[in-house]
Amino acid sequence: MTSDATQQSSHAAVHASHDVLIVGGGLVGASLAIALDRLGLDVGLVEAAPPGALPAVFDERNLSFAEATVNALTALGVLSKLRAPAGSIRRIHITRRGDFGRAVLDAQRYGREEFGRIVVARDFGEALEARLAELPRLHRYRPVRFVGLADQAHERDGDAGSEWRAIRVADGAGERVLRARLLVAADGTRSGVREALGIGADEHDYGQTLFVTRLRSERAPDGTAYERLGDEGPTALLPRGDRHYGLIHGVANADADAVAALDEAAFLARAQEAFGWRAGRFLACGARSLYPAIRVLARTTIARRAVLVGNAAQTIHPIGAQGFNLGLRDAMTLAELIEESMAANQRDCGGQELLQRYAQRRGEDRERTVKFSDGLARLGSNESGLMRPLRSLGLFALDRLPTAQSMLVGGAMGYRGDVPAICRDAAAAEIGARA
Repeated sequence: MTSDATQQSSHAAVHASHDVLIVGGGLVGASLAIALDRLGLDVGLVEAAPPGALPAVFDERNLSFAEATVNALTALGVLSKLRAPAGSIRRIHITRRGDFGRAVLDAQRYGREEFGRIVVARDFGEALEARLAELPRLHRYRPVRFVGLADQAHERDGDAGSEWRAIRVADGAGERVLRARLLVAADGTRSGVREALGIGADEHDYGQTLFVTRLRSERAPDGTAYERLGDEGPTALLPRGDRHYGLIHGVANADADAVAALDEAAFLARAQEAFGWRAGRFLACGARSLYPAIRVLARTTIARRAVLVGNAAQTIHPIGAQGFNLGLRDAMTLAELIEESMAANQRDCGGQELLQRYAQRRGEDRERTVKFSDGLARLGSNESGLMRPLRSLGLFALDRLPTAQSMLVGGAMGYRGDVPAICRDAAAAEIGARA
């Protein structure tokens, strides 16, 4: 069973050493811990949430898993732990409010049953927790918070001359020092590890607030994911597995407080006006959560014996549902490179050569996915009348031209750039080559 370090004595003089130390037990950090456990490594996972509680990220948000993500999570034994049914994305329907034209992508056209699946974040968190509990070697530090980097004196093993990255963490008993051959920052958009490493980040505020909730409509989901673009932001309906939709409704920041104060009927009417009637009348919705739409890009994803993954490396606009999928490919690429290094009898998993290879391999996927998400967000919310005929023409071309569709489909399924092997399957290779 997993080793839980929460009850151990804790003070600054106590050291624990690991091959890999992951700070952040959310979606990407937990998935990476599972992938690394298969390699027989000594892995530590620093988590803010106490045993029995899920991190705040595992809420009512609806996660869109691209096919590449489904492949990886199936191989890691996570999806089999889901207790609630996932929704299947068999079609993607794209329109823009006020413009002509539409684009409909159908998985059957590409010989696929689905493009991906919709999973509620809370359900995914419970599945990850069930899988983490099975790992025999994982050391879990919880509830523990990252304090900062340790002094240089803690970063070199005097006997072997080997380098370590040491950090300070704290729990209810005080501080302790943990060290690892490789430190992984998986602690989210406002990453404390990233800041402590001195890695800057470029930020862009899209001026939008996104409301997320579960929605019941008079027409049950049929496998179609709807993306309706608008001046204030997107309104999306995602087909969940419980006969409900996951609703994402974007509003201008200036209107966010007023929208949050609306009662259920008024909120449904607002979302209905933005989306239209393709799914029938909106009947009811659950509790609403709201999140800012921002882009935060770390200026580098590696440092000495340290690497950024997931939202710590890049937080992107959720339009197109690319964020978690991109972060998971970060984690799976890192695990693959470490495995290759071990196969070559190189036990040190935090060397500079390995990290440079990681940054190189992730470069194309990261750049293209960020550009896609940012471009779609900006294009969809541009109010200029001059853009309308161009957008309509673009939607028409996307709906009619196989080459344009295949590029979008390949990316939507998670096949951009150098994709790790665990994410691929043989049938996806041709699509991925064009993504």
